[in-house]
Amino acid sequence: MHRIVETNGIRMHIAEHGAGPLVLLCHGWPESWYSWRHQLRALGEAGYHAVAPDQRGYGGTDRPEAIDQYTLLHLVGDLVGLLDALGESTAIVAGHDWGAPVAWHAALLRPDRFPAVVALSVPHRGRGRARPTTVMPQTPEAVFYQLYFQKPGVAEAELEHDVRASIRRLLYAISGDAPPGARLGLVPRRGGLLSAAVDPDPLPGWLTEADVDVYTREFERTGFRGGLNWYRNIDRNWELLAPFSGARVTVPALFIAGDRDPVLSFPGSQAALDGMATLVPNLRKTLILEGCGHWTQQERPAEVNTAMLEFLRSL
Repeated sequence: MHRIVETNGIRMHIAEHGAGPLVLLCHGWPESWYSWRHQLRALGEAGYHAVAPDQRGYGGTDRPEAIDQYTLLHLVGDLVGLLDALGESTAIVAGHDWGAPVAWHAALLRPDRFPAVVALSVPHRGRGRARPTTVMPQTPEAVFYQLYFQKPGVAEAELEHDVRASIRRLLYAISGDAPPGARLGLVPRRGGLLSAAVDPDPLPGWLTEADVDVYTREFERTGFRGGLNWYRNIDRNWELLAPFSGARVTVPALFIAGDRDPVLSFPGSQAALDGMATLVPNLRKTLILEGCGHWTQQERPAEVNTAMLEFLRSL
């Protein structure tokens, strides 16, 4: 079922399935509620009320114009408002990619509303000492992709030139199926994000042309600006979250990632994985899926569903 709800001053589109304890499923970039399609059904059929929103800036949800309307405080606020709109006091929160920091911070800031958390791909990191963009990798020839995303209009122009080709290349490039040379990370200063990316033929087995159609339709309609604005608030998030420096995520947690996910090779990721025992003292399990890339719940739906349900039933 699909509907629109009012939350935190915006109109939000949600997809939902089942009845029972509420589980919120937060997607990443460049995705939508649809990236949780396999989990919506599995959780709903297992006795949970699974809800996957299009997050702020995406799909059928409002896309505020101002860049500063996309901070982590806005995104967590959207989830708190979504609980209120659904008439629920609490929900288990799950997030993948950018949705993972949203989920981690929902559990950090409002453990009374989010009493357990599942994160895919992105481990919880403590607040660093330096403004994040000042320590991102760059060379004379290339910059980290998150730096490439900072200037409004640049990445939009590249990605919106041919939305379908962009989606195909992005989904393949950091999947478990892509050869290492095709992976994204550093963007050539004289090229673009997709300059080394391959358009797969055929698509990998976990992705169909119909799946690509869904993402293509949405981003042709909305453009990429809303999602890219999340990256343009990375330094602002660092400023706003200063009062919570050193705070721990104390609720029960599950972390799942693929061993071929490039996020795990980003600077600081190994330290974040090692440090989760301290920052997330109730981390129940870390599951690393062999041969899996970045799109965890789409590439390995059966294993992700099993792990999530096992965790949910243990609560």
